[in-house]
Amino acid sequence: MLENEGALRGIRVLDFSRFMQGPHCSQMLADMGADVIKVERPRTGDENRALPFNRIRGVNAFFLALNRNKRSLTLDLKHPRGKEIVCRLLLTCDVLLENFRPGTMEKLELGYEEVSRINSRLVYCSCSGYGQ
Repeated sequence: MLENEGALRGIRVLDFSRFMQGPHCSQMLADMGADVIKVERPRTGDENRALPFNRIRGVNAFFLALNRNKRSLTLDLKHPRGKEIVCRLLLTCDVLLENFRPGTMEKLELGYEEVSRINSRLVYCSCSGYGQ
């Protein structure tokens, strides 16, 4: 897809998701033109990168398929500097997507209550295979 094309052109998504439905959701948003910024953890990144099967140039094909059309950055969400960067990014985003275990974003002080004080128009999407 060419840059700035698609129905979601102009929408920015801050993507904290990992595993299955979260990355698939943000991949579809990116395919429709949203600017998706995937946040990965330091040193290891997304766990799917290292899956040992179906590798292309050392990276798992499943990871590559679910992360096309996205930008990526590495942040330590437990470090004050990492949180500062997230807060600055949230000011420019329309959507936050996460699929951690229930309660994880609250422990990181990035739950809906906290981030809605930073950006009141933010759509907060939280999905989990284990319920909320």
